[in-house]
Amino acid sequence: MTKKQAWYSVLYIQVILAIIGGVLVGYWYPSVGESMKPLGDGFIKLIKMMIAPVIFCTVVHGIASVSDLSKVGRVGIKALFYFEVVSSFALIIGLVVGRVVQPGAGFNIDPATLNIDSVSTFVKAAKADTLTSHLMAVIPDTFISALVSGDLLQVLLVSILSGVVIANMGARGKQIIHAIDMAGEVFFKVIGIIVKVAPIGAFGAMAFTIGKYGLSSLVNLVWLIGTFYVTSLLFVFLVLGLIAKFSGFSILRFCAYIKDELLIVLGTSSSETVLPHMMRKMERLGASKSVVGLVIPTGYSFNLDGTNIYMTLSIWFLAQATNTPLTLGQELAILAIAMITSKGASGVTGAGFVTLAATLQVIPDIPIASLAILLGIDKFMSECRALTNLVGNGVATIVVSRWEGELDVDKLNEAMANPVSVSDEIESERLRAHAA
Repeated sequence: MTKKQAWYSVLYIQVILAIIGGVLVGYWYPSVGESMKPLGDGFIKLIKMMIAPVIFCTVVHGIASVSDLSKVGRVGIKALFYFEVVSSFALIIGLVVGRVVQPGAGFNIDPATLNIDSVSTFVKAAKADTLTSHLMAVIPDTFISALVSGDLLQVLLVSILSGVVIANMGARGKQIIHAIDMAGEVFFKVIGIIVKVAPIGAFGAMAFTIGKYGLSSLVNLVWLIGTFYVTSLLFVFLVLGLIAKFSGFSILRFCAYIKDELLIVLGTSSSETVLPHMMRKMERLGASKSVVGLVIPTGYSFNLDGTNIYMTLSIWFLAQATNTPLTLGQELAILAIAMITSKGASGVTGAGFVTLAATLQVIPDIPIASLAILLGIDKFMSECRALTNLVGNGVATIVVSRWEGELDVDKLNEAMANPVSVSDEIESERLRAHAA
């Protein structure tokens, strides 16, 4: 019989307490809160340090273990089809909610009074954000540079190529697969150590956010923030919930299963902080390793439901706040361009703001300087974007795995009924290693 874990040693409780502590420190001692920024940044860097090797090992092992390589292409096509349909639906929902709720009505902001310098960095990045630049950015300068830079799409490209080659190497390939599998276990054990300091990272990130921007920065734009959060919740529990129901599981139980990851994302405002562990959890949920290895990393660039809702809702907000009328043709243009620009965003904080700036480039009627209105609340919005993106990618993994006929339904139901926390998994792995 295993000893019951003390409540204060449970990771998600530690993260909750850390987030509350960060809010209090940032509110009462703003300068101290701002100085806590390195804690959050340090934790994110520690996790990002492990993302490239974990994805490489997982994807290469998954593909190289598949005897039928046509399956890899089939899974990829199914995943991209799902991403496009659900992401487009998210864009439409943001546009419809913005038109109906009108969160920016009554602001009557004169763009001439806004400081364009405050958003000049994002505007410059957006101008360089073209379809051609996206495609060229997928190709790394060298094989090793993909792993060094940590760019998700570059890592995915070299991983797929490596997996395909190893799959065709016969007996020698099996030896390489075994070595890669062992390396993957090492990387996941390292992540197990890093994730123990997640509460410290969450505390630092939250203290900095509140200390720098203050709760007062939410007051004037609380209607927009509230609209975005409610819309995202409805999307998760209604749209993704319906998809989950048709796929044989409950969205509520799924969210409970990944509660540790959701809280870490809430504290750090970045879904990349849980990418490696999310992949491991999806495997334990019954999804096949090859599907997880392809869908999760790809989804971090192509399946960003929260970012899509944010983009179209924010564009409507800025149009209403600056009294800029939008025609039906302009709305359709927003959808068409957003479908492209949203594919370049990643799980990193601030990426959604850059893609919003890129989308505004095609609608000159809305002053680009109006982005300054959202700058002070972007950190608060990025948390909701990252949370929605994370849930969306998890659901996508299960759905594609079921489509492929590689979902262990019994394992899925067992894991949903008895979710295991990150801290429990770490302790179990430590005990197994000690016993060995």
